[in-house]
Amino acid sequence: MNSPNEFNLSCPIPIENYPRVLLAHGGGGRLMHQLIEKIFTSSFKNEILANRHDGATLNLPAGKLAFTTDSYVVSPLFFPGGDIGALSIYGTVNDLAMCGARPLYISAGFIIEEGFSMDTLWQIAQSMKSASQKAGVLIVTGDTKVVDKGKGDGVFINTAGVGIIEHDFEIGPRSIMDEDVIILNGDIGRHGIAIMASREGLEFETTITSDCAPLWETVEALLKSGIEINCLRDLTRGGLASALIELAEQSNRQFVVEENAIPVNPEVQAACEILGFDPIYVANEGRLIAFVPAKDAAKAIAVMREIHSDIKPSVIGKVSGNSPGTVIMKSRIGAERVIDMLSGEQLPRIC
Repeated sequence: MNSPNEFNLSCPIPIENYPRVLLAHGGGGRLMHQLIEKIFTSSFKNEILANRHDGATLNLPAGKLAFTTDSYVVSPLFFPGGDIGALSIYGTVNDLAMCGARPLYISAGFIIEEGFSMDTLWQIAQSMKSASQKAGVLIVTGDTKVVDKGKGDGVFINTAGVGIIEHDFEIGPRSIMDEDVIILNGDIGRHGIAIMASREGLEFETTITSDCAPLWETVEALLKSGIEINCLRDLTRGGLASALIELAEQSNRQFVVEENAIPVNPEVQAACEILGFDPIYVANEGRLIAFVPAKDAAKAIAVMREIHSDIKPSVIGKVSGNSPGTVIMKSRIGAERVIDMLSGEQLPRIC
């Protein structure tokens, strides 16, 4: 989804009456109820949401639960390959998937700036509907607030997600073992560069699109194949480098990564060189790293390729017990350097 103009659906609230969101739409009265009913309830309708209670009553299967929350403030709201609506669903689903949990339910809270286009809000809701259907989750409860014009920036979305863990693996940093291999499920940096190009009006020979996508299907396939998954981590803000450093510190182990093995789209690489970015620090929204025993590496890559034939997973490194808490990058010419975490963000508001 590249722009609001690609939608053919029209907003059910009469645009000639309320083309933009008013403060009254967050005031608890008739206009607020109309906004919720016509925009959100009609888009996300399901049996649980239809109860219209202060919260959702959920019937959960037996097992451990995973729970996560996140907020989305991306600018611009629509970008090549995605938008804030799809991002808010996939980001939450992916956090649950990294726990090895099947995503089930999501809550959605909207903070809307006075004057925001009602038609654009409808388009965002429709994108969330489509993304939730693709990811196999239900949006079961939510909240709407409207702030004064100039006190927000269009719309912010907060989500929380619940998933069920249906296996006995303890997937997390503490389960990472010496000699585990590190598998990356595809090329890196596309989301951050797509946002930057859209935000700043940069033009390249080809359009760089975000990798924004749900990851549960890939994780589920790995689990069903019997692969021993020790840890998973999706690569969002801070990119591959920050994820590796966080996990090295949390697991108290050293990771040795091969620069040659990390796939980067040529257009993304060129854009990073022009902008002075390092791709390993650029944000992603559809990429993960998996830590598995070396004996399972080939099988894991085969499973990933079967799920998404258009991307190329690869083993990018391994775990060792030397110098715990560090990440070593072996360059293309054989030199080694310690990867450090950035003090701030290369590019703010990318999710």
